[in-house]
Amino acid sequence: MEREWLFSLIPLTIGVGFLGFGVYGLRRASTLRRRGVTAKGRIVRHDVIRNDDGATFSYPVAAWTTLDGRECEYASRFGRGSIGGKFGVGTLAMVRYDPEDPRRFAIQGWDVATFDRLATVLGSVFTAGTLLVLLVRLLAL
Repeated sequence: MEREWLFSLIPLTIGVGFLGFGVYGLRRASTLRRRGVTAKGRIVRHDVIRNDDGATFSYPVAAWTTLDGRECEYASRFGRGSIGGKFGVGTLAMVRYDPEDPRRFAIQGWDVATFDRLATVLGSVFTAGTLLVLLVRLLAL
């Protein structure tokens, strides 16, 4: 086998990365569905991040009080290019959080599992496809 097979490590690495990110997000969402507690929260601000291309992404920061009285204030793990009026500063938002670790939370209506599902499917396709190509190449020797 020549060195061309090294180039197949690129889609394999991308696939494993997407697969890991997607599975992590889906497991996190599953844990929140099973063990999560719903609380009324408020959007207190938006953390705005600018990427290298100049695009800005807003991450809403929700504040809520847990059942045991702890005050929590965390930014969502998902950012978007624009914020609708439904998630503007000062608006009420329902938050589902893990009582054991309130940093694991989701703002209902903002955090969706669609991206996690897409990342899992793309990661599976890239990983399985690359491994299949490598296997065929290996058997063809």
